[in-house]
Amino acid sequence: MGLFITCLVDGVYPRVGESMLRLLRRLDVDVQVPRSQTCCGQMHINTGYGSMVLPLIRNHVESFARYDVVVASSASCVGAVRHHYPGIARDSGDEDLVRAVAQLAQRTYELSEFLVDVMGTTKVGAYFPHTVTYHPTCHSLRALRIGERPLALLNEVEGIELVELPQAESCCGFGGTFAVKNADVSGAMLADKLSCVRETRAEVLTAVDSSCLMQMGGGLSRQGDTTTTLHLAEILASTR
Repeated sequence: MGLFITCLVDGVYPRVGESMLRLLRRLDVDVQVPRSQTCCGQMHINTGYGSMVLPLIRNHVESFARYDVVVASSASCVGAVRHHYPGIARDSGDEDLVRAVAQLAQRTYELSEFLVDVMGTTKVGAYFPHTVTYHPTCHSLRALRIGERPLALLNEVEGIELVELPQAESCCGFGGTFAVKNADVSGAMLADKLSCVRETRAEVLTAVDSSCLMQMGGGLSRQGDTTTTLHLAEILASTR
């Protein structure tokens, strides 16, 4: 299996990648991390530079060509591989790339998808004695449609107390470059989301996208809130 780290995890949240590695090895998965991987190009695509992202797509395809399964910590990055790569490959006119992208898309999974659908398990031996609320990110909901898989995994964590997040499916306001180009709107959306988070009184806010956790974690920190943010992988990797 090839571990798709994502550039945000590599550069800002390396503990998420370490947690995925620790978790998967605990489940006896043969995990490798190809050093040639870079940014998948999702941010470029979302900003409208689809044609300029071809070198990144080619590198990504080559980096993971020899792995039967590819697993990532980001629903948005998996969404880029599955839903954006095929169209850009077709537009390039490179039939070899079209075939390679189609094959890669079929074997690329977000972490909770891999655990539930491929490994067929929700019990991963995790122990996390804290109050937790879960934010379903936009890409996990609308691009990958991973549904209840993260909650199924969290419900099997020993010691955890899950608290439902009000208006859970509302966007946190990040949206990649949306938060930069539309800062006022993004800030207003974040304020609404954080109000719901506070209502839960949870110790920890979790999600499957580090980008959204960065957005919400930054807001919580600036407001002096005691709620911390952790990626799903970090909770699932925790043991006694």
